[in-house]
Formats: sequence, C-alpha cells, structure tokens
Amino acid sequence: MAVAALAASWLLLWPNLSDDRAQTRSGPAFYADFELTDHRGMVQQDEYFDGRWMLLFFGFINCPDICPTTLSEVAYVMDGLGEDAAEVQPLFITIDPARDTTTALAEYVPLFDANIIGLTGTPEQIARTSETFPIFFERIEEAAAPVGYTMGHTSHLFLFDPEAGFATSWPYGTPAEEILTDLQNMMEAR
Repeated sequence: MAVAALAASWLLLWPNLSDDRAQTRSGPAFYADFELTDHRGMVQQDEYFDGRWMLLFFGFINCPDICPTTLSEVAYVMDGLGEDAAEVQPLFITIDPARDTTTALAEYVPLFDANIIGLTGTPEQIARTSETFPIFFERIEEAAAPVGYTMGHTSHLFLFDPEAGFATSWPYGTPAEEILTDLQNMMEAR
C-alpha cells in the first residue's frame, strides 16, 4: 500500500514530457544514454540501436503490478506493429540490479515478448544511467516483499526516436491501443 501511495504521489509531480518540452527549438529535451548488460550477457549501448525507435521502461522483476502490466502493453504494441516492429526496439532497464541479474532477466522478459531486451548492470551503472533520464526510484523496506524490500519508481514508458532523442512518454495506465496509435503516427510522420 505504501508503494502505491508513493507511486501515486510521484505521478502527480511527474512533468508531462509529452507536451512541447519533448522537442525544444534545438532538438529533443534529452537523449537515451546507457551502457548495460543484456539478459544474454552482452553489453548494449544506446548507439547500438541507431536508426531504430526505442520503447524504454524502467522497472524490476518483483514488481507486483505496474511492470508486468507495462511489459504486457509493450508486447501488445510490438504485435500490433506487424512488419514495422523491426523498426522498434523494446528495452526493460532494471532499477533493482541486486535481484535482477542477467539470469533472472533471461527468464522474465521473454514471458512478455521475445524481442524485449532486459538490461542490468552494477548498482553504480544503474545509478549513472538513471541520472540521464528524468526518472525516480528508491528501495523501500517491506517485510512481506521478496528479500524484505520493494522498489518505488517512475512508471512512464519512454519513446526515443531513431537518433535516440526523446520523442514522448506515456504514464502508467495509458491503454496499449493509444500507445500503438501514437507510435504508428510518429513513425509515419518521420
């Protein structure tokens, strides 16, 4: 319950990045920037996805509702894109690297869509990565949670253009159909 209250209060403070701040006069508000290890044990950098759109979500495997719901929506979007799915790379970046190892991610992310890449790293790498995105996360001690803690976190799904520039984001609860339509419109306009 405390996590839900924290998440709800954070959403009220979250800036609406899908408005005109997504694109400044000189370009995107920010760029994707990361170097992390994927669920297959390979190092991945944002540059490796040049020329493709990136759907990016920060979360953790033991998340009871927000993360699996969002990843299910990402799977729906990828399926709905049909042949255009090859132009989009979905990414799940953990905020809980202590529990979300490459092995754990390898078992988790394919449950939603085989094309989702799960990314993890050292706590320092995750902290460094999170500093380049407008996100929030924190460890919350909770006796009933696995290993005695859970994570509070930003629940937005981010979209980056083929040059890794921020394009838009969708808050938790946005219907997958709306995300798919928005993404298709942006891809067609490009």
